[in-house]
Amino acid sequence: MYSIEALQKKVNHEIDVWSETLSKKEPHQLYAPVKYALSMGGKRLRPVLLLMSANIFRDDIESGLPAALAVEIFHNFTLLHDDIMDKAEVRRNKPTVHKHFSENTAILSGDAMAFLSYQLLLKCRCEKLSEITRLFTETALEVCEGQQYDMDFENRQDVTEAKYLEMIRLKTAVLLACSLKAGAQLADAENETAKLMYDFGINLGLAFQLQDDLLDTYGNQESFGKKIGGDIVANKKTYLLINALEKANSEQKQELKKWLAKTGFDANEKINAVTNLYNQLGIKKLTEEKIDSYFNAASEILQKLPVDEKRKLPLKNLSKMMLGRNS
Repeated sequence: MYSIEALQKKVNHEIDVWSETLSKKEPHQLYAPVKYALSMGGKRLRPVLLLMSANIFRDDIESGLPAALAVEIFHNFTLLHDDIMDKAEVRRNKPTVHKHFSENTAILSGDAMAFLSYQLLLKCRCEKLSEITRLFTETALEVCEGQQYDMDFENRQDVTEAKYLEMIRLKTAVLLACSLKAGAQLADAENETAKLMYDFGINLGLAFQLQDDLLDTYGNQESFGKKIGGDIVANKKTYLLINALEKANSEQKQELKKWLAKTGFDANEKINAVTNLYNQLGIKKLTEEKIDSYFNAASEILQKLPVDEKRKLPLKNLSKMMLGRNS
């Protein structure tokens, strides 16, 4: 069984080799931003999850490397375009691609990354490649649907908790679930078993995105890799804001809506004011409880997986690491 660190090292090596090959292609201006985006690093959660899932059912994971790279390239493509839409300036403590290069370059290089991910996926040699490709394509469309809902929500005041959770299921959770199911399929796991891996990924992904929402307000910028309070500044309809609007009394709601309506403001002042309202309403604890509910659901699904407990251990450890848990 491979450890988390061993899989991260393997994925990083494959990405470095692939990026170096890519950087020699022309036109250089198209491929240089791809290499830059991948050089930002990260935990490589999605490819590691894919390989870890395959490793639960099979010792040899080499055949899964092209698919692992494919999901990582696709994920980074979505980040590249998301940063343009969100006007984000920092990603993993580095200037975003559209800031380092240009917006037009970032759009085109992002498009190239989407197609490169398919090119990598098609290098897989397994009996279930058509099923995996179908899953990958459905997931890619769902991620786009989630991003559209996210943008739609910016101008809507009727976003409910249920609608928000469906949006993050599409935007974030389905790609984690796809990675886990594809890994199981690559290892020729039974269909029902692969479905369990998918369901595990959905619950883990929901917990992970809610944790991301929480850290955007209550995290540390150095470890988080993005500016704290970005969601508040952008009026993002997060789990925190939706529940704050739901639980606020008339005075608190008026204060929140005042900040949501303001077009000219000091960013730090807005972040502090909204965070203070969240503190009054107990939003941090409420979000933590929701994260726990999804994490516990994921743990229960993993218990049902029909394999030896020792083979599940790396995945258990990774899921805890993703949510910053020690036990």
